[in-house]
Parts: sequence; structure tokens; C-alpha cells
Amino acid sequence: MVIKTEVCAFSEDRIYPGHGSRFVRKDGQLIIFSSSKTCKLFHLRKRPAKLTWTTAWRRLNKKFSSIENSGNRRRRRATRVARGFVGASVDDLRSKAKKGKKGGSYAEKAAKREAAKRKARAEARA
Repeated sequence: MVIKTEVCAFSEDRIYPGHGSRFVRKDGQLIIFSSSKTCKLFHLRKRPAKLTWTTAWRRLNKKFSSIENSGNRRRRRATRVARGFVGASVDDLRSKAKKGKKGGSYAEKAAKREAAKRKARAEARA
């Protein structure tokens, strides 16, 4: 279930339904506050950037946690590493892999031979 939250005009905190207070200025602009503390400070014309507990101050002084700043986080890509095991070293495994690619399996060779025979028959008929 999604709950629609609003943002405090002073502290930039999330305000959940049923909480906070609203103030309408003379020019008709609606200002929402999370608490009476933020409302009073706003009316005393205090700047949010000067108060250390507000989001504005934290943004100005680069005090964001990793969660808030997760967009800039570097991600490491998983890299493949070849490792030998009890019976075979890394070099042995690599050489076997190369041999396998050159020769192919018995079934692949048989399929290639069969395709070549079919092609030859088709050319002979035409």
C-alpha cells in the first residue's frame, strides 16, 4: 500500500497523513510544516541552512549518508578468475579448452559429415 506523504517546507522531513500543520500566506501559497518547532522557526524568519538538524544544512555541508547519495555509488563488476584444482593446473585447463574448440565433439563432426553428404547429393541431382 502506498501512503502519500508531503514534505515540510522548513526541515524537508516527510509528513505522513494526519500529522503536521498548514499555513496559508497572504499571497495564497500553502506552506506545510512537520511540527510546531518548524512552524515557529519559520515565523521567526530563521534560515533552515543555518540549523544543523535540517536537510538544507546537511546538503550545504555535504553530510549526506550513503543511502541518500546512493546514485553516485560505484558498483564493482564481478570478474571471472580461472583457478586450478586438485587434478589440474590453470595451464592444463586452458590447453584442454583450446583443443576442445578446435576439434569439436564426435557428435558435431558426425553432424557436419552428414550435412556435407546431403549437400553433395542435392548438387548431384540438380
